[in-house]
Amino acid sequence: MSFWAVIPAGGAGTRLWPLSRSAAPKFLRDLTGSGRTLLQETYDRLVPLAGDRFVIVTGAAHREAVCEQLPGLSEGGLIAEPSGRDSMAAIGIAAAFLERRDPDAVMGSFAADHVIKGAPSFESAVRTAAEIARERDWLVTLGITPTFPSTAFGYIREGEPLVGHDDAVVVGEFVEKPSAEVAEQYLAKGCYRWNAGMFVVRPRVLLDLLADHDPEFAATLRTIAAEPERLAELWETLPKIALDHAVAEPAADAGRVAMVPAAFGWDDIGDFDSLATLLEHARTAAASGPTILGDAELVHAIDSTGLVVPRSGRTIALVGMEDVVVVDMEDAVLVTTRAHAQRVKQMEMANSRIKRDPEPLLRSAGVPTLTA
Repeated sequence: MSFWAVIPAGGAGTRLWPLSRSAAPKFLRDLTGSGRTLLQETYDRLVPLAGDRFVIVTGAAHREAVCEQLPGLSEGGLIAEPSGRDSMAAIGIAAAFLERRDPDAVMGSFAADHVIKGAPSFESAVRTAAEIARERDWLVTLGITPTFPSTAFGYIREGEPLVGHDDAVVVGEFVEKPSAEVAEQYLAKGCYRWNAGMFVVRPRVLLDLLADHDPEFAATLRTIAAEPERLAELWETLPKIALDHAVAEPAADAGRVAMVPAAFGWDDIGDFDSLATLLEHARTAAASGPTILGDAELVHAIDSTGLVVPRSGRTIALVGMEDVVVVDMEDAVLVTTRAHAQRVKQMEMANSRIKRDPEPLLRSAGVPTLTA
């Protein structure tokens, strides 16, 4: 039974503006300094598991860029969405095509913009999940060992051990992003894992689980797979909903989701603070000053810390700045602090208005403006 890797490559990464934008989202960027984009790194780590069996699902606007970055994709290995319909539609359409192409396959879905450290542990966890998915008509997920009480991620509560698999458990429930107090309780209890949105399942099982609660949704996906020429016509009729809500949560309530606990390092690079932390871990112990993603010769810092991304070719000088974030692109410059990194999303959402009339945006951000 073959294993297929499905990579949903969508989202704009708005909390990383102006480095990540709708036209050039973070999965098309090198954010680790490795020389490979996040999409390419995701592809690289899945090759040992899937060989050339890949399905990339991305927006039509990014089709060309994805093909350029992954020239080894086999024919039929890319599905271009006419518009973003959230993860259930993206992963579901891949499942529908695979159900027809390779009926006995197992598929694993892994986001294009996550960073994973520890390839052997990752591969072992995925192989275990695939083994369970082959044996049962269940959905299988990977639960990440939490390293701190994060309020940015959803959690998975461990249930009873899975019979026949000492290294897996039945999922008790999926829970939404908690408050700081609740997240600390989860960590103290020790039976909660981060939900990284990694799912392994047979394509038919995924669509049948969806059909249990939304038969029309599943039927439309299968119709598109049978009649690809109708993709543009039918795509806009699909609900906008995440796979977690459409399938994972109700399947867990029915006792049909297993979890493989995973200890590999994982980060979804949700904002500039998490990006800075990720890059700091890769620095040598003797390194000092701000972390730099790009040409270090362009940055001159005195008594300063934080993250600097020089992309315009200009010199950036910092004096006495603590935990600052500076992103210098050719057409935009962001200056904030790591503590306010989550608010960057507001800038991307209003970016189209900045050039026309910046004052309303500045006032909403608490910046005084001058009037005549």
